[in-house]
Amino acid sequence: MKKIILIFILLIIGLSVGVLFEKNFDISQLVQKSDSGMNSKEYADHSNSDRKEKKVMYWVAPMNPGYRRNKPGKSPMGMDLIPVYEGNEKNMFEESSIVKISPEVINNLGVRTTKVERGPLWKRIGTVGYIDYDETRITHIHTRTEGWIEKLQVRAEGEQVNKGQLLFELYSPPLVNAQEEYLQALASGNRLLAEASKEKLSALGISKSQIDRLEKDKKVTQNIRFYALQSGVLINLGVREGMYIKPETQVLSIANLDTIWLLAEVFERQANWVEAGQSADATLPSMPGTIWKGTVEYIYPDLDPVTRTLRVRLRFDNSKEKLKPNMYSHVTIFAGEKKDIISIPREALIRDSSQQRVIKALGNGRFKAQEVVAGMESGDRVEIISGLNEGDDIVISSQFLIDSESNLKASLNRMQSVDESMKTHQMDHSEVREE
Repeated sequence: MKKIILIFILLIIGLSVGVLFEKNFDISQLVQKSDSGMNSKEYADHSNSDRKEKKVMYWVAPMNPGYRRNKPGKSPMGMDLIPVYEGNEKNMFEESSIVKISPEVINNLGVRTTKVERGPLWKRIGTVGYIDYDETRITHIHTRTEGWIEKLQVRAEGEQVNKGQLLFELYSPPLVNAQEEYLQALASGNRLLAEASKEKLSALGISKSQIDRLEKDKKVTQNIRFYALQSGVLINLGVREGMYIKPETQVLSIANLDTIWLLAEVFERQANWVEAGQSADATLPSMPGTIWKGTVEYIYPDLDPVTRTLRVRLRFDNSKEKLKPNMYSHVTIFAGEKKDIISIPREALIRDSSQQRVIKALGNGRFKAQEVVAGMESGDRVEIISGLNEGDDIVISSQFLIDSESNLKASLNRMQSVDESMKTHQMDHSEVREE
């Protein structure tokens, strides 16, 4: 009896649930119609009516908004291009790259900003070079006749030599004979012969003071003395005492170090900036903190075919002789001033293979990646040709983290746009099938 009652109760409950389900099903069908009486198909048409009414401006790649086409197709990655509608071309990609960061995170990241400035910017060329002798202040000593070196007064390269200092004595039979001929011409009273003999002595390298002394003393000098014509350093000594030499023998060379050359190289793109007479600064790792002032003296006419650089010669004062040939140096050439330009700190510029950009601070913790076109670089600043205005706030630290977040957000938004576009196309295709 109890089993019969239990079965009866369960039967009543099942019938009640079935009635309620049937009523709810009817209501759900009614809910699909809006207050205006639209069915599901009509509602879909209405939800996309705004998009259909707007004009498609162009089609872009989902992962690269810079890839644009005027008709549907495939991106280089094989993805369907998505449409950008009129009035939405800015918001679609520009707003998608805005990143909002809380003040706490900004403080923890150490985000620093600065203003975009307008003003003059020097064309500074930073390069490297090495110090060399000033070749215009090197003297080479040769004799004009053969003979033997007697009493060599300098012994090794690197010795300091003063102007007028005795270098060596030369015994030369031709010089002895020329002196005797001159004395004989003087004794004969033949003025023309005496003048000819005197010119011969000069041609053989005898100085005027030595000829005057010969004329006064009437005595032949066996060893002719040779003196330093300038002060400097002995950079080459090609003889030893007792050696037999000829006119082609380079006896020695003396370099004056009061001024030196600095040979530097500039890149091909900077070649047109450099002119003779421009000022330059040089610093040496061996003497930190000291800045040497010089000028551009000469620009060599040929470009190195391997390094694609142009050689430039600079002149520096070296009266204290602290600069030594072959020393390595950092050089800054001031190649003129560029006035009234917009510039930013070089550390704020983000470069990659496809573009240059900065992180622009919009205020209230909002940041945006801004594409720019950079120009000339000078020291720690970079010229901005387009993309920024004077007074804009830009990030100069932690910008790479913000840039990565901005790129990630933009990519996700573009992927979402692709998904919405695909849904729209699928809905359009379903409408065609229903018709």
